[in-house]
Amino acid sequence: MRIGVLLAAVALAASACSVQGGSADKSAAASGYPNKPVEFTVPTDPGGSTDLLTRALAKSIEQPLGAKAVVVNKPGANGKIAGKDVFGSKPDGYRVAVMPQSLFAIGPLMLNDADPVKLTDMTFIKGLAVEDYVLVVPADSTYKTLKDLVEAPSVKYGTTGPGTGSQLSQTLLFGLAKTNAAPVPFDGGAPTVTAVLGGKVDAASVQIAEGFKQVQAGKMRALAVFSDKRLEAMPEVPTAKESGYDVVVDQRRFVAGPAGLPAEVRDKLAAAIDKAIASPEYNEILKANYIGRWDANGEQVGTQLNESLQRFDKLAKDLGIDLKAQQQ
Repeated sequence: MRIGVLLAAVALAASACSVQGGSADKSAAASGYPNKPVEFTVPTDPGGSTDLLTRALAKSIEQPLGAKAVVVNKPGANGKIAGKDVFGSKPDGYRVAVMPQSLFAIGPLMLNDADPVKLTDMTFIKGLAVEDYVLVVPADSTYKTLKDLVEAPSVKYGTTGPGTGSQLSQTLLFGLAKTNAAPVPFDGGAPTVTAVLGGKVDAASVQIAEGFKQVQAGKMRALAVFSDKRLEAMPEVPTAKESGYDVVVDQRRFVAGPAGLPAEVRDKLAAAIDKAIASPEYNEILKANYIGRWDANGEQVGTQLNESLQRFDKLAKDLGIDLKAQQQ
């Protein structure tokens, strides 16, 4: 599918589909919601930032929701496996997922997927978090600066998976720098950090929550951040833009349920999430892991996904980089 057609389809889906919830004939069941535990699916292995975020949310949401919240990890394909499973289930509010922006705003630009998770498969419930990326190398690496890295004869870089912000940020960086670089995909942030620590890759772009402690412990070195300005968590680390590479990529997380979720259920979940993310306990987890708040309602989530897809597509085209040609 051509990108222009894809963008139009995404825009239509974001404005017309699942934000509105299900039909009136489901209202009777919705009125008693919830009367059993609600499952929050995480599309990554335990230990990554999405897992930390979801567990903090689940702990804080039980009281305002009035039901037990159960966290289930279902990793694979940058969220697609979890998405297909959860969004293919009954739209009754008992199975929701914390999904990454990258699956919808980056994946379509980088991957050929005949059966993607579509925006029309979901009911957007609430935006949760925004996270920045940091480019790291092993502490004993000979690459002391970003200039050293991009001028290397060849670079093997780790990513948190195909079609992720981790991959996009580095693809754009090395493409702009004309570095001979090859991606090595892993399934999530935790195994990517492990690969850097073990010297299995030369560098990797990971979220701040996944890399900060290892950088602070002196086990990894941060060369650059892919944010618009320097981060409070790492004020000494320059942005890629400062080094001459105008690459700004972030990751966002949001809660969604299957398409057709009754509006009453969606609203109950959204209201409970609002109370959960206002709790001191939840915000302490965010602060401790350098994760920012993203206060967005369901409609705003859909708009953000569409706008990010267009922005990343334009950035790649402006840089003259064929994103799909970068895949191996």
